[in-house]
Amino acid sequence: MNSDIQAIRAMKVDPEAEEFVRGEYARLYKDYNCAIREVRTKLEVLNEDFELAHQHNPIHSMNARVKSVGSIIEKCYRMNYPLEDCKFTKYMMDIAGIRVICHYIDDIYTVAELLGSQPDIEVVTIKDYIENPKPNGYRSLHLVVKVPVYFVEGVKTLPVEVQIRTMAMDFWASLEHKLRYKSDGIIPAFVSRELKECAEAISSSDQQMQKIHSFLDQLDQDLARM
Repeated sequence: MNSDIQAIRAMKVDPEAEEFVRGEYARLYKDYNCAIREVRTKLEVLNEDFELAHQHNPIHSMNARVKSVGSIIEKCYRMNYPLEDCKFTKYMMDIAGIRVICHYIDDIYTVAELLGSQPDIEVVTIKDYIENPKPNGYRSLHLVVKVPVYFVEGVKTLPVEVQIRTMAMDFWASLEHKLRYKSDGIIPAFVSRELKECAEAISSSDQQMQKIHSFLDQLDQDLARM
């Protein structure tokens, strides 16, 4: 939050525009938190149903957040989004976010497919950073989905960013983020190389674990048919 405030001050944000957004934040938080609850409930139901059908739950854990007011203002000025009347909500797709941690790589795509097949879910964008990792080695599957939320005053269709990754991918991403934050975003070239090598090693481990899981799963199916 402090870094958000510093960034805002450095950008010389219009005080009236900032005050307006801060005044509207309680309503924004309520709306987007409700959207998170809608998507999270869908994921929980799908996870339980999948486990019943396949004796395996693809989701290990989930966590969610609504962007802080400081982060919203900072991003609006960085991306040149309009603050007045909260028009930035038309462009900002990550105000609400859910991170889904899966056991295996295949689980990631299973969860994405099951969520996207819901009749009231609209998949807006898919960014596959597993098949196409970022230059620093980051891997994850990013979806932006829109979900209808029923309020007293009517229905609002709101976007939620869903990041789906394995435990190993999440471990790397969390540590990389902490290291980048600790170094104020400036990481020496040799450290970046080390981090990318770690990402490659973690990816290799993920693939090995997937092979083991697939082998044991096939073995169970073969035994069940005997």
